[in-house]
Amino acid sequence: MGRDSQVEEVTIQKKPPESEVSDVMGGSARWEVKIHDHGLVALLDVMPRFVPVGKTADFAIVQAARVSYGEGTKQVNEDRGLIRYLSRHRHTTPFEMVEFKFHHVMPIFVARQWIRHRTANVNEYSARYSVVKDRFYRPSMEGVRQQSKTNRQGGDELADVSTAEEFLRYLEETERAQYAGYEKALEGGVSRELARMGLPLSVYTEWYWKIDLHNLFHFLSLRMDPHAQQEIRDYANAMFALIQPIIPIAAEAFLDYNLHSIRLSRLEIEALRTGQPLVTDNKREQAEWEEKKKRLDIK
Repeated sequence: MGRDSQVEEVTIQKKPPESEVSDVMGGSARWEVKIHDHGLVALLDVMPRFVPVGKTADFAIVQAARVSYGEGTKQVNEDRGLIRYLSRHRHTTPFEMVEFKFHHVMPIFVARQWIRHRTANVNEYSARYSVVKDRFYRPSMEGVRQQSKTNRQGGDELADVSTAEEFLRYLEETERAQYAGYEKALEGGVSRELARMGLPLSVYTEWYWKIDLHNLFHFLSLRMDPHAQQEIRDYANAMFALIQPIIPIAAEAFLDYNLHSIRLSRLEIEALRTGQPLVTDNKREQAEWEEKKKRLDIK
């Protein structure tokens, strides 16, 4: 560099001895859970991957919250109290200091719901570049649900046996025919980017998906909820099972203060305080209040 350069000398901190750090994934390159017939959730990497011995990746949340550069002198029980405080009061930035990279294989109709969560880095299998494999999702007989009478975007009770059998035959026949047409188009020279148009939403896609813990918890709070579609709930539950041992304190706080908690609106608090009916003409809001009262065992 020239004589007038203002760049200061860089200090490189040496990596601590291996005896002082531990791998949060135990030296494994992949933790995997099979989903349905062809799907999977695989955890590929975590940041931080290495933490002080005796710590979990919760360590990074605490470190960021205290704006420190080392392990410090705080005890594990104090770390737990801080993380639970952050979670209760929605101080979310420290949770962004932990990241996870996943490999997911799922039906396209699940992926289209999933991609609405725009807070992750995604790279999906390209059907323009590669041939789509003949993998299709078919629910079990017990997985064929009737349209809910109260939830316009979901199903609840099981369909009768004859309806379920007819629907599954329909899926099998149409999937076989559509994939045969796809293969025929490719053999005839039609481009992959056009031939894929005839494939059904039940065909599988896959991607790599990287997300920080704060946004992952938001995803899980919506997709592990009983109101979410069962198929995507299966993936969300598998992801939570994979990350739970890596951030056990944060995971516990997520269950206590988010997933299994009840949030009350101003109108609901007023109804609870006065013992009077909810002041609203919105039937959906009234139904939600009745459901919350049942959970709270309020007569």
